[in-house]
Amino acid sequence: MTKTATAAVLTAAHSAPGLDDVIAAETRLSHVDGQAGELVIAGHRLADLAASTFEEVLALLWRDLLPMPMEAPEIRTALGKAREKAFALMQPLLPGLRALSPVEALRLLLAALPDEARAPHAVLAVAAVPVFTAAIIRQAKGLAPVPPDATRGHSEDFLCMLRNETPTADKVRALDTYLVTVSDHGLNASTFAARVIASTKAGMFSSVVGGLCALKGPLHGGAPGPVLDMLDAIGSERNITGWLEDALARGARLMGFGHRIYRVRDPRADVLKAAVAALQDGAGRIAFAGKVEAAALALLKEKKPLRPLQTNVEFYTALVLEAVGFPRDSFTNVFAAGRMAGWTAHVLEQEQTGRLIRPQSRYVGPMPD
Repeated sequence: MTKTATAAVLTAAHSAPGLDDVIAAETRLSHVDGQAGELVIAGHRLADLAASTFEEVLALLWRDLLPMPMEAPEIRTALGKAREKAFALMQPLLPGLRALSPVEALRLLLAALPDEARAPHAVLAVAAVPVFTAAIIRQAKGLAPVPPDATRGHSEDFLCMLRNETPTADKVRALDTYLVTVSDHGLNASTFAARVIASTKAGMFSSVVGGLCALKGPLHGGAPGPVLDMLDAIGSERNITGWLEDALARGARLMGFGHRIYRVRDPRADVLKAAVAALQDGAGRIAFAGKVEAAALALLKEKKPLRPLQTNVEFYTALVLEAVGFPRDSFTNVFAAGRMAGWTAHVLEQEQTGRLIRPQSRYVGPMPD
């Protein structure tokens, strides 16, 4: 083929920047309908899963993917034992993490888990994140890590390791709802990264560490904390409208509004709004946030009528995680604790295909003489 013909073929090749609308995998794990504002996880609408435990959703996602089938009770037991294993593996490494941010410390600890680990890879990956995250947060405060209690449910033990006290039932329920809500969300950037790595047969922990690295980016998983910064900056009810108008006039983004996929309201926002409303603590903060949300939506509709800027998952994520006791610099770690369910399921699903993911690129550089 001549240089001219080659250049013509390359120029005519289909290009989709950001891979928008490109189908890169077939999955039974989740479906996102941005136009309808619907999220389906393993055949169930998110609203119908909101009252489920994290273990029950894991059972749905892992179904037919594990070497031995496990239902929610078996998963709860297996996670408890795996949290104990993760705690033992973490102990000698924890002192060397003091200079790292919470997500960087989590990345290092997950990377230390061998892909040849004896425990079932998916179970250990999910179990490890709460153990590591709680210990990282406590070490930053000068506190010793709290050993896991294998008899507790996953969310309850997460909060117990964080605070060294038995959490209230409403906080356990709120965290469970959050982990369920973010457990999977189509072929997002971190899940795609994990599947690409899994397609090379690199192994479970290599794959989920890749997912975490993608989640770390501020365009993906790093946004809930700034929602609280915005609420703090507004300060009081009398400042809401003026602060928001000034931010929009400066071209600033209102944190917690708008989503690349959802053209209508993010269904996860409604589930988390209900979860945070059920919490007994922080009622004043939550009511204030609700007024900020209402004012922001009204202003966005007025100032940007052609853009679908509805409340997204970040807005109520920030309120839930703050209310149950997590510092805002650890929010990405807690996001990873929930999304690890989806990452592990996608890795297992991808491994079943045996197919290397190898897309093409469109060359736009100069051709040699």
